[in-house]
Amino acid sequence: MIHATTPAPIERPARAPRLSASPAFFPSCTTAARHGALAQRLAGLALALGLAACGGKDAPATEPQGPAAVGVVTLQTRAQQLDATLPGRTRAYLTAEVRPQVSGIVQQRLFTEGALVRKGQPLYQIDDRPLRATEASAEATLARAEATARTQEANARRNAELVKIDAISRQAYDESQAAAAQARADVGVARANLETARINLRYSRIEAPIAGRISLSSVTPGALVTANQANALTTIVQMDPMYVDFTQSSTELVQLKRDWEAGRYQKVDGNQMRVRIRLDDGSDYPHEGRLQFAGVIVNDTTGTVTLRAVVPNPDGLLMPGMYVQALLPTGLASDALLIPQQSVNRDLTGRASVLVVNADNVVEKRPVELARALGNRWLVDSGLQPGERLVVDGFQRIKPGDKVAPQVVDLNTKKGPAAAAPAPAASAPPRRARAWTSPPAPAHPAEHEVRRTWPSSSSTAPSSRGCCPSSSCWRAAWRSSRCRWSSTPISRRRA
Repeated sequence: MIHATTPAPIERPARAPRLSASPAFFPSCTTAARHGALAQRLAGLALALGLAACGGKDAPATEPQGPAAVGVVTLQTRAQQLDATLPGRTRAYLTAEVRPQVSGIVQQRLFTEGALVRKGQPLYQIDDRPLRATEASAEATLARAEATARTQEANARRNAELVKIDAISRQAYDESQAAAAQARADVGVARANLETARINLRYSRIEAPIAGRISLSSVTPGALVTANQANALTTIVQMDPMYVDFTQSSTELVQLKRDWEAGRYQKVDGNQMRVRIRLDDGSDYPHEGRLQFAGVIVNDTTGTVTLRAVVPNPDGLLMPGMYVQALLPTGLASDALLIPQQSVNRDLTGRASVLVVNADNVVEKRPVELARALGNRWLVDSGLQPGERLVVDGFQRIKPGDKVAPQVVDLNTKKGPAAAAPAPAASAPPRRARAWTSPPAPAHPAEHEVRRTWPSSSSTAPSSRGCCPSSSCWRAAWRSSRCRWSSTPISRRRA
């Protein structure tokens, strides 16, 4: 018997629903974009690690390095002149303030401001008409006095003859002699008044009292000036040579005298003491000066002693009132030991120490006592001996107790181990350049990517500002012309 069987229904896979551009569907795109970006970052990191591992296979094994190379200098003693750098100020060798000696109206200014003038050169012309009248009056007074004197002298001579024969009394004779002497005195007074008038007339033309450079004029033609007024008309200074006044602390001076007495430094002869000048900008003045005066009185306000040097100034580079530094030789150290300042380290308490290389090429830390700074070097009092090797370069690669490879450094030319660049190892093979390629974007297992072209006539088409009007990520994707969005899995939609 044949039984009829009903064929089982064939299960057809469910069709994916049509994607719509409804606002409820687009929020899933944000989560999918985040997952995709995270996956791309992880893939890039994995690829970078793989390339690094592949490159490490070709690299040779690191060989142990030898002793570190350090730059050293061998200490040697030498004779060193010790200088004291003292602050100072320039002064003019001669200074003259020009003032009028007679009163009157200034008629002319006869010089150029700022120019060099010679001694006796006319500077101003004052109205001299009143002075000429005074001179004429003095001449007339002198003439009258001389006439009176002649009459009185003649009368005195006659009375001298008459008194011999008792023709006149003795009293008349004495009176005539006194009148003659008075007339002679009047002549002297008149002559002195005339000389004064002539001198005042010469003072109407003001002349330069010294030779030098003249400054600005404080008056102009037409101004009224008075004799011996407080304000100067102008000033003349002589600037070759120049004075340099500088001060030294009394404490330093006492310590220097103690060093001389102890024999640490040799005293420099004061008559042969040459003074070097350093300008305010740090440059050295080309001419040396000579110490002229050393003060013996300490200023009770500043506690300093004033010294003066005479410096030639043929080029006129120095001007009065400039601040300078005077390098004054104070002593001579016959066995001075100098070390570079770059080799000295200081701890938190300020104590100085250096690194030296012993005979076994081992680094040692050595405390030192420093006296003073001489340029870019320190003068050592104690702690080091001549012939020792001092580390001056390569501090970052060593520490006390390390074995090193010392190399002599020439500090004048800056040549040492740090100057030459390290050569690459010959055993290291050249690495092949690898081209970097961006890894492909992985597909998410639960989501798939759908691309859709929106018709221009669709009502749900995105706006011109982005794919999704309600999502910022879709706007960014629309600007990059890669409109990607992922649909929600079927299992999630059914749930």
